[in-house]
Amino acid sequence: MSDHDLSDLRPATLAVHAGRPSHEPDQPLNVPITMASTYVAGGAKEYGRYANDAWAAFEETLGALEGGRALAFGSGLAAVATVLDLVSDSVVVAGQSYLGTIGQLGDLEARGRLTTRLVDIADTAAVVAALDEDVALLWIESPTNPGMALADLPALIDAAHQVGARVVVDNTFATPLLQQPLTLGADIVVHSATKYLAGHSDVVMGAVVVRDDTLWDVLKGRRDLIGAIPGPFEAWLALRGLRTLALRVERAAGNAATLASRLASHPAVTEVRYPGFGAMLAIVLASAEAADLVTHDTSIWVHATSLGGVESTFERRRRWKGESSDVPEGLIRLSVGIEDVEDLWSDLRAALDRL
Repeated sequence: MSDHDLSDLRPATLAVHAGRPSHEPDQPLNVPITMASTYVAGGAKEYGRYANDAWAAFEETLGALEGGRALAFGSGLAAVATVLDLVSDSVVVAGQSYLGTIGQLGDLEARGRLTTRLVDIADTAAVVAALDEDVALLWIESPTNPGMALADLPALIDAAHQVGARVVVDNTFATPLLQQPLTLGADIVVHSATKYLAGHSDVVMGAVVVRDDTLWDVLKGRRDLIGAIPGPFEAWLALRGLRTLALRVERAAGNAATLASRLASHPAVTEVRYPGFGAMLAIVLASAEAADLVTHDTSIWVHATSLGGVESTFERRRRWKGESSDVPEGLIRLSVGIEDVEDLWSDLRAALDRL
C-alpha cells in the first residue's frame, strides 16, 4: 500500500509508516474507513466478508512488524479457533496458558477432535520429551498468561520441527517490538489485538501472522468460510493504536521494571514474577483474601480482566473458575500502563500497606 521501501526501517518507524496510502497529492495520510458490506462485482473484493481496506492496512503493518503476512480476525479467540481448526492430532501446550486457549483445547478434546498434552513451558527438557510423531502442534506462550514463565523459543521450535510439528507462538504479551517468533523459526504467530496492538481498551480483535504463503491462503480461506472477521471501524482503531505501539510499550515497560523492583521488597509480597521485559508482571500474596483486598482498594489501578491498555489494570486470576490450579490463589496479574510510575507505586503500595 505504501509507495516507498520499508524493508530497512526499524520497528518503531515501521509501526508509524507501514500500511499508509501512497504519497500523492490529496491522498489522506490514513486509510479511510470503508463501511461496505457489498462491492460492485468484477473486482478483487466482491463482498465484505472477504476484504476491507482497513483490514489490509492493519495486516500490512502488523506483518511488517512480525516479519510475515498477517490476517485480521474478529477477536483473539477467533484467531486461535481458526488455527486450531486445522489440527486433528495431539497438541502440546503450556498448562498455564491463556484461559481461553485452554478452554478451546478442552472443548475440542471433549468432542474427540484432538488430544492435549499440558507441559511446563519453562522446562525445556519436559517439553521436548512430550514431543513425538503424534504431535501436530506445539502451542507456546512466552511469557505465559498469567504465570509469566519464559520458553526457550529456539530450542523448542527446533525440537518440534524435528518431529514434524508446527509451532504457534502467542505473542500478545511481548508484542513484535520485543520478540519476533517467526524470525526464530515459528510457523504461526497469534495476537489478541485487543491488548497491546490496539492499546486503548476499546477494540476486540485478533490476528494471525505467518511466513508461508500456502498456509496464509489456507487460513484466509477458513476466515472467509466461518466469517471470523473484524469490523472496518475496529480494524481502523487497531491500526491507529499500532501507530503509538513503540511509545506505549517503552513507557509501560519502564514502569513495570521499576514496580517489579520495588514490589520485591514489600513485606506483603511473597513473590514477584517479572520476565525482565515488557509491561506484564505478577505478584503473589499470602492468600486469595489478601489479593482480593488489594484489587478492590486502589484509586488508579483498575480491577479489570483485560490488559495492554494505556491504563494500569490488575486482577486475581484464580477468581475465574477455569483458571489453572497451578496458578496460586494469591496471584495478581498486573498490566502496567503509561501513567507516572510514582503515582502507580503510591497507589499500589498504599493498598499493600493496608493489609
